[in-house]
Order: sequence, then structure tokens, then C-alpha cells
Amino acid sequence: MNTATTAALSVAPAITVERRLAGDLAIWIFILAELLAFGVFFAAYAFTRANHIELFDAEQVALHRDAGALNTVLLLTASYFVVRAVQAAERLASAASARWLLAAMVCGAGFVIVKLFEYSAAFEQGVSLSSSPFHMFYLSLTFFHFMHVILGMVILGAMWFGARAGRYRPGDMNGLETGAAYWHMVDLVWLILFPLVYVIH
Repeated sequence: MNTATTAALSVAPAITVERRLAGDLAIWIFILAELLAFGVFFAAYAFTRANHIELFDAEQVALHRDAGALNTVLLLTASYFVVRAVQAAERLASAASARWLLAAMVCGAGFVIVKLFEYSAAFEQGVSLSSSPFHMFYLSLTFFHFMHVILGMVILGAMWFGARAGRYRPGDMNGLETGAAYWHMVDLVWLILFPLVYVIH
């Protein structure tokens, strides 16, 4: 390396990468609050289960684990589609972003349908909030999460309309990233809820 090149490199401005939080700060505060609420629920479940191990084990076996596993696949797939939607918008591929979001909504709808069939079967067997401590936690936890999925579907729908309108582009991704963060939170909670309630003995 000659002297001229060395001198040029010594005066070249340093390239800095701007670090930022994806989406609105408000959504991250909301996500932390929701995770805290679920955490309290999970801790209460674990404490109660420790005092009713045989009851919880016996009634846990009656749950439809295949339905829970299918819903896990559906939510993970939806999250993958949301990631692809964000990546497409960053490439100014609005139509592709909208298609990925629509695919995520289809997976979310699949989760809702499977969950409704699961609830219907449970109610036919006499399961209710008062039928046992396990059933109380099962219905409370899964329905609380179910309502978050419904809200996530509404958010995905709004994101889909925005993508179709070409609203998202590099430097203007806040709305898309905010919705994506919420959906990933819903997915994360299920990845804890499913093994905790359906699988772990």
C-alpha cells in the first residue's frame, strides 16, 4: 500500500450503521406488558400444578395434542410469512409483501378454526372453567392467547391493505414492523404455552 492510499484511508469518514428499534416504542412497551401478564399466568399454572400433579397429568392427557401441534406449525409458518412480507417491502416489492401477508392471515385463520374445533370437543365433554383447576387454566390461558391471535389477524389485515396500497418502503416501514413485532409476540407466547399446557408432565 503506497503513501497516497494510506493517507486517503486515514481521512476517509468512518461508515456507521444506525441501530434502531423496529416499529413503534409503544408496541414494545405493550408487548412487555403482555408478556408480563402471560408470565404471571404461567407462574400461577406451574404453582397450582405442583400441588395437583396427578390431577393435571390425568386431564392433560385428554387434550388434543395433535391439534396443538398443528396450531404450532400454523403460527410458525405465519411468522415466517410475515418476515418475508417485511423483506419484500424493503425491496419495494409491495405486491409480494401483500401476498406474504395474505398467506400469514390464512395460517392465522387456520389456527382459529382448529382452536374452535378443539373448544367444541372440550365443551361436549363437560369441560368448563369450574370443572377442575386444570380446565380453568387450560381455558383461561388458551382463550387469552386466542383473543391475541384474533387481534393479530386484524393487524395483519391492516398491514395487508397498507402493502397493497404501496404504503411501506425503506425509511417508512414503521407500521409494518410494528404489526410484525406484535405477531411474533403472539407466536412466542404459544411456543411457551403449548409445551407447558399440552406436553410437559
